[in-house]
Amino acid sequence: MGRPLRFIPPGSLVEVTCRTIQGRLLLRPSRDLNEIVLGILGRAARLYRVRVVAFVFLSNHAHLLLVPADAKQLAGLMNYLNGNLAREAGRLHGWRERFWGRRYRAIVISDEEAAQVTRLRYLLAQGCKEGLVRSPRAWPGATAVDNLLDGSAVRGTWFDRTAEGKSRAKGRPGKYDHATTETLELTTLPAWKRLPKRRQRQRVAELVAGIETDTRTSLQASGRSPMGRGRIERMHPHGLPAESMRSPAPRFHAASRRARKALQGAYCEFEASFRRAAQRLKKGLTATFPDGSFPPHLPFQAHQQRKPPPA
Repeated sequence: MGRPLRFIPPGSLVEVTCRTIQGRLLLRPSRDLNEIVLGILGRAARLYRVRVVAFVFLSNHAHLLLVPADAKQLAGLMNYLNGNLAREAGRLHGWRERFWGRRYRAIVISDEEAAQVTRLRYLLAQGCKEGLVRSPRAWPGATAVDNLLDGSAVRGTWFDRTAEGKSRAKGRPGKYDHATTETLELTTLPAWKRLPKRRQRQRVAELVAGIETDTRTSLQASGRSPMGRGRIERMHPHGLPAESMRSPAPRFHAASRRARKALQGAYCEFEASFRRAAQRLKKGLTATFPDGSFPPHLPFQAHQQRKPPPA
């Protein structure tokens, strides 16, 4: 079955997931990789002007909550992010083969507060729900949890490998001779945009506390201890996880049947319009594709600015 069409209504909150090839631990946390990941993400968000709400990078996959303007902006950011991550992590871990298992998966989240908070909690629970660490704050990889809790900006390092390569011919450059700091200001969860900043941080703290309680209960029930930072960082990046649990991804995330049906209806209308245009194009006829789509062999169809009706 082919991939669904890329459908992102303007201003939507989107959950993006990327997985490494065969689930290998190529994103295994380390101080060097964390610095690089944050630098690439910060630079990608700045260059493509995508608003980042939250993120977490696990050893073999990553989750991001983003607010892109459209599917083209998201595609540009993810191409830049994943391309540079593959080169940098591959360089760091001596991996020369394909890095990502498939194209990123982007799932639109409804504008309901319950739906958006549920997905934020899911992202924050990464590492805890698998029993790897006791708290979201204990995950040793790149994560936005501390920044969400204290309101600070995300900072990482961008390494200019082109300039580094040119200077290597003249001598051995220092690690940071061609490095710059990238700063990323996280954006507010759309459903919380009317809340004061202090209240937003309190809400995140409440989510983290709930995750810690659930993790503690789960560990006690199973009689297991979390893997912990040391064991996580010692795992070989070329290795495969002991077990991998994956379930089919939904087309949309929504808290109510009404919201889900509305998103599904909008997608069906978008898809039908796209298919009709594709059939006309195939016959050599003039075709008009829906706004926000990627027509085959044609430029991206940007959303048109609708003029308000006359008073």
